[in-house]
Amino acid sequence: MLHLKDVSITFNEGTLDEKRALQGINLELERGEFVTVIGGNGAGKSTLMNIISGVLFPDVGDVLINDKKMTYLREFKRAAYIGRVFQDPMAGTAPSMTIEENLAMAYSRNKRRSLKPGVTKKRRDLFKEYLETLNLGLEDRLSAKVGFLSGGERQALSLLMATFTEPNILLLDEHTAALDPSRAELITNLTKEIVQKFELTTLMVTHNMQQALDLGDRLFMMDAGQIILDVKGEEKQGLTIEDLLHEFQKRRGTQFESDRAVLG
Repeated sequence: MLHLKDVSITFNEGTLDEKRALQGINLELERGEFVTVIGGNGAGKSTLMNIISGVLFPDVGDVLINDKKMTYLREFKRAAYIGRVFQDPMAGTAPSMTIEENLAMAYSRNKRRSLKPGVTKKRRDLFKEYLETLNLGLEDRLSAKVGFLSGGERQALSLLMATFTEPNILLLDEHTAALDPSRAELITNLTKEIVQKFELTTLMVTHNMQQALDLGDRLFMMDAGQIILDVKGEEKQGLTIEDLLHEFQKRRGTQFESDRAVLG
């Protein structure tokens, strides 16, 4: 479903600020695979997401989604294939528009544009059905402006908008990091339910090692623009945070320095 071939990108090349953000990344995600990505600041996690989504183009290498070459396809042209939820609950939605208007935009993401109304009775009934699965009462607030929702409600809406058209790839970019613990737990549980329900191929970046261990069926650890650990199945299920810290030290010869990743 997702294939990156020898992808590399360097920022500020030829200057004192030169940084090799990704170095020869090769990865393949099978249909329905749920991969968590862990790493310290500057490891290349966000750059990886931006390369996949089309925010950035690689200097070398190729990006394929469902066997279609996407390497230099602009972000808006990949929208039919990719759903993405960001760390900031304010991103991913239009605050001045209503819940149903936001959902109508997301619903049309992988459909041909037309001059027909974005919100019809049929669509409104569909939106209510999907919103009911969140158990937040948003199905009764379709005409409410999204800007008045809480951070957790907006993030739940963003997750629904990114997934109810069943994209080829779902990208979750630290999508629980800005929420309080109770809302983070809510969004985490919703994520598991939605990914399983639609069997979505998912790549989730997180600073939280325990979250990376608890979710998904495969785990990448990144450092200095490289994937230094790739585990899945029973091998992943048996890992602890201490194991991950040990593997990092064994591979890099230094200790993992991010307290945030260890403490969550």
